[in-house]
Amino acid sequence: MTTIRQDDFIQSIADALQFISYYHPQDFIDALHTAYLKEQSPAAKDAMAQILINSRMCAEGRRPICQDTGIVTVFLKIGMEVRWDAKLGVSEMVNEGVRRAYLHPDNVLRASILSDPAGKRINTKDNTPAVVHMELVPGDKVDVEVAAKGGGSEAKSKFVMLNPADSIADWVMKTVPTMGAGWCPPGILGIGIGGTAEKAMILAKQACMGSIDIQDLIARGPSNALEDLRLELYDKVNALGIGAQGLGGLTTVLDVKILDYPTHAANKPVAMIPNCAATRHAHFVLDGTGPAILTPPKLSDWPEITQSASTARRVNIDGLTKQDVADWKPGETLLLSGTLLTGRDAAHKRIVDLLNKGEPLPNGVDLKDKFIYYVGPVDPVRDEVVGPAGPTTATRMDGFTDTVLEKTGLLGMIGKSERGPQAIAAIAKHKAVYLIAVGGAAYLVSKAIKQARVVAFPELGMEAVHEFVVEDMPVTVAVDSRGESIHDTAPKEWQSKIGKIPVVTE
Repeated sequence: MTTIRQDDFIQSIADALQFISYYHPQDFIDALHTAYLKEQSPAAKDAMAQILINSRMCAEGRRPICQDTGIVTVFLKIGMEVRWDAKLGVSEMVNEGVRRAYLHPDNVLRASILSDPAGKRINTKDNTPAVVHMELVPGDKVDVEVAAKGGGSEAKSKFVMLNPADSIADWVMKTVPTMGAGWCPPGILGIGIGGTAEKAMILAKQACMGSIDIQDLIARGPSNALEDLRLELYDKVNALGIGAQGLGGLTTVLDVKILDYPTHAANKPVAMIPNCAATRHAHFVLDGTGPAILTPPKLSDWPEITQSASTARRVNIDGLTKQDVADWKPGETLLLSGTLLTGRDAAHKRIVDLLNKGEPLPNGVDLKDKFIYYVGPVDPVRDEVVGPAGPTTATRMDGFTDTVLEKTGLLGMIGKSERGPQAIAAIAKHKAVYLIAVGGAAYLVSKAIKQARVVAFPELGMEAVHEFVVEDMPVTVAVDSRGESIHDTAPKEWQSKIGKIPVVTE
């Protein structure tokens, strides 16, 4: 009989969460580098370069790959011969590990978890509780899979109850384009088939944690129906031309992973969960000899990539006017310098509530001819100005956009992924612009931020309004002042170039 000590288990969870916050899995690095080398879309290739550069920087600096350090999911297979030397329950021990990891003073991770989700939505301050799945199995060990899943990719999770005769591939191909770029491709599609509704979702989440091995499968060929489906979907999803960050290109998914389970004769439940470019998961086994030992990759495992700024336009954003941004084109790369403000969902709601009441905005929140950056940064450590500060999904601010543009004179917005029709119409109406920074390159982006201070709503924590002074912050024009969106035009262009799937024009 094996004895697992409480502190060994807690420390293993904490160490794993710290580890995955700054180390990409080696298979992801290799797969993304392969995709980078073959990519022909300049905008997508630049985005992949930023993700790879950011990945190496995070490994060197031991700071988060993405500012959204995720909601923690843990899968436990507990041997029935295991004895626990513990005073806490298993879920309580997991949560204590999460607490230690997210409050670690050398690498503070962003607390994103809110209690009372249907009501006051109050931040728990330590990213607890985790979502824990436990299974009792034969044996005398504890098998642990730990993941930290970002909200942007989790938000794109999909489920359907198909009829037995319906095509899974057809549903996936119909659904993936509706997910937009908020899940930060290129990444992995995890698909769960069978069981019941909730079982399919769990299978999809577990599938996301599998190793990337699609090239090996291509080389040896499929041996069963699931492998046939993996190959079909890998080829077809990439043929959609969505590309890195939705900018159009050859690679949208690095792999498609599928798990299945027997199901009722009347049902075919199918779940799909994407894993983003900040994919974070670890696997270890505890055998009673102490905490888990996680072996970090070597820096030589990362490719040597440098980002060229030769084609980028340097822009001083202080004092810009609508006339100055009128000639910016979708897909154009800019390096921004000057002062901008930040604001996410909660801050936008407060700002719009004040505007609708005719009340003044807080001191320091003057948006006239300014840019607002949709970001909730990680707290700084040591001599940092700010922690990792990558963009959040912009569509969540779409409902506020017209009011903010009309009543404040805001000139532009910076976020990630596409904007919806409502926001694009408002951008064109007010001759504003929307820019994107690369999701999954948060530490790289933070190095462009030279000064940072909170100017409003400090009680909102990471959702407070900050003032950033930036220097050469890399962004791409996504929606120009006429309302043309690269997320509409580029995937269609690359789908046509790839030529495997006809482009349907409206």
